[in-house]
Amino acid sequence: MEWQTHLVFNQPEPLSNSNLYLSDMALREAVMREHAGWDGEDLSRIGLQLGSQESLELGRLANANPPELLRYDAAGQRLDQVRFHPAWYVLMQELVNHRVHNLPWQEDARIGSFVARAARFILHAQVEAGTLCPITMTFGAIPLLQQTLPPLFQSWIPALLSDRYDSHQIVGSQKRGLLIGMGMTEKQGGSDVLSNSTRAEPLTVHGHGEAYRLVGHKWFFSVPQSDAHLVLAQAEGGLSCFFLPKMLPDGTYNAIRLERLKEKLGNRSNASSEVEFDNATAWLLGDEGDGIRQILKMGGYTRFDCALGSHGLMRRAFSIALYHTWQRQAFGKALVDQPLMRQVLSRMALRLEGHTALLMRLANAWEKPGEAHEQVFSRLLTPAAKYRVCGLGSGFVAEAMEVLGGIGYCEQSELPRIYREMPVNSIWEGSGNIM
Repeated sequence: MEWQTHLVFNQPEPLSNSNLYLSDMALREAVMREHAGWDGEDLSRIGLQLGSQESLELGRLANANPPELLRYDAAGQRLDQVRFHPAWYVLMQELVNHRVHNLPWQEDARIGSFVARAARFILHAQVEAGTLCPITMTFGAIPLLQQTLPPLFQSWIPALLSDRYDSHQIVGSQKRGLLIGMGMTEKQGGSDVLSNSTRAEPLTVHGHGEAYRLVGHKWFFSVPQSDAHLVLAQAEGGLSCFFLPKMLPDGTYNAIRLERLKEKLGNRSNASSEVEFDNATAWLLGDEGDGIRQILKMGGYTRFDCALGSHGLMRRAFSIALYHTWQRQAFGKALVDQPLMRQVLSRMALRLEGHTALLMRLANAWEKPGEAHEQVFSRLLTPAAKYRVCGLGSGFVAEAMEVLGGIGYCEQSELPRIYREMPVNSIWEGSGNIM
């Protein structure tokens, strides 16, 4: 029997099959203004791909099916592997194909590559944010590794600069593409990394590029499936930075035990873990005692990406809200034509435009480390931008929910996932007081 109690009308369809780049005039103008106009065609192609229903569904699936820790095999042998939903791998392949992890580090990188890469990051953030974690850490690690990677691992550099995503668990030197993670914080200290207790003892001699044994733990070990991590540990000379590969050059797994995956408010698609080092082998980068300075070379880039990611999420929330008001009728006219609603939307749009101008200008400054005033600008403004942009995100998305009303509070609207995602960028890489 077919029931027919009412007709459904005046309900906007979900926002999909739009071009995320061409629909963002402020971003297009900023890309031109900051010397990356040459990338407009590729950005338009990427924006069309990411705005498709297929890409948006991949983002939903990756978060609805979080990663699973496989600690043991059927025989009881340790595996310490992480299994993801297939959507994760597709999204990662797109990010790597679009060179979001390495565009400015290419030998033939053009002027404006930092800006072009920042725009790509913002576009991807509107589809799925968890996959950006391994991307931003790899992006931040590459320039440090290009300068400090021991000779034993120099063969990794081409794979770090490739546009191929390779999820196989094999020795890094045999892979077509590589990803790098980071492990700094411990239970007793958090951002106070000087209190770290993980110990590092040299296998033979002290010094840059030499092998050490690590004994200890990490409370937040991001992206445990990465091919290697940059970690902090206490050596004889003080807190130091080490290169810790997942697999050793002889093909055996390093002594890294995955204890559990974090159950997080948001960022569900991405694996964040707790680990223990049971005499794991790692190689010193730089001098003993120079760990914070080394790791902060990476941290500046990842903090900038936190701001980019939050901005991308806010842009998506605003797009959903604006699209809804175009389609929805209330009190005799379209919502977008109601005076109070226009004030709300105008205020949101103005905030986004300001963020766009700031972040694209900051991307331009990051491209010019040899110019003293640009270096000072990027060093001062990056933590300020992270603090400001990320800190405003939760309230911004909540306001977008109010624009939609009750449906905005329902999972199908996409906004609850964005809302849960917002706090992570404020906390990761140092919360407000640290900035």
